[in-house]
Amino acid sequence: MPHLVAVPDKFRGTASSAEVAAAMGRAAAAAGWTCDEVPVSDGGEGLLDVLGGRSRVTRVTGPLGQPVDAGWRLVRKFPAGPETDGETAVIEMARASGLELAGGPEGNDPLRASTRGTGELVAAALAAGAGRIIVGAGGSATTDGGLGCLTALEPLSRLAGVELLVACDVETTFVDAASVFAPQKGATPAQVALLARRLERLAQVYEQDYGIDVRNLLSSGAAGGLAGGLAAAGATLLGGFDLVADLLGLPGRIESADLVLTGEGLLDDQSFEGKVVGGVLALAGARTRAIVGASEVDEPPTPVLSLSVRFGRERAMADTLACIEEATAEVLAPLA
Repeated sequence: MPHLVAVPDKFRGTASSAEVAAAMGRAAAAAGWTCDEVPVSDGGEGLLDVLGGRSRVTRVTGPLGQPVDAGWRLVRKFPAGPETDGETAVIEMARASGLELAGGPEGNDPLRASTRGTGELVAAALAAGAGRIIVGAGGSATTDGGLGCLTALEPLSRLAGVELLVACDVETTFVDAASVFAPQKGATPAQVALLARRLERLAQVYEQDYGIDVRNLLSSGAAGGLAGGLAAAGATLLGGFDLVADLLGLPGRIESADLVLTGEGLLDDQSFEGKVVGGVLALAGARTRAIVGASEVDEPPTPVLSLSVRFGRERAMADTLACIEEATAEVLAPLA
């Protein structure tokens, strides 16, 4: 019996990664395949759901100062990955400092938006006795270089002895976070220039105070420089997909697969630079196929089925999971 491993990301706004994986699994079962459903994340929204654990909620300061009840998780043991002292806290910075909490680009104040609430979540994890803390850096409203987060964590000596990991879905460096991401958060060209100057000055402060130059550190610009700020405080920056794949034991799970099926809502050039689709392709090679909501890539390096092309955009958005089931059946049919 042929074996499928379903490793999708979320389809933003229409389906979670778990829902997508389940739809792929139903189609596989109907076609006579076995299926291992492995919903994943690249470190952005959805990280809590794919890594599991016991749910916690902490009231923190939102990106524009409003109170926010932010969920996070405590995990005793992952399917794979090294053992740690105590539990692992899993945090999505978007739950505390996300763009959606600020009302999207239209409601955001890109000069004022702060990561203070993310620091308060890290502090809550410390208080809960977590021996390792994973911070998913994605979906932020902020370009504060992590200053709000570090301020909330003072004194930073409280981080001593704790393994702090930042799951990054981009490779952008610290100062470039302003020009690359701030316009998506509502910043005008003049505000982008001001934010870039702030980040440059903050990088100097971090180097002076902590002895770490974050300017050219790969992925230090993730979440508007939050990743760089946490790196200055001693965190390790990792590719979000790689971290999740290792914790879930994905490399071993795809060894026996006849086909590995991945997907996401929008396939673009960034999909192959630290995102889920590119990460799966790197692990599974020619066995990879992708189902996506829509594609902006003319010549993708792996076969791609676009729901918008196959079923029309309206149905693809309104009936996403049914479309994914049908698309999966089409992908599997020639391989039966």
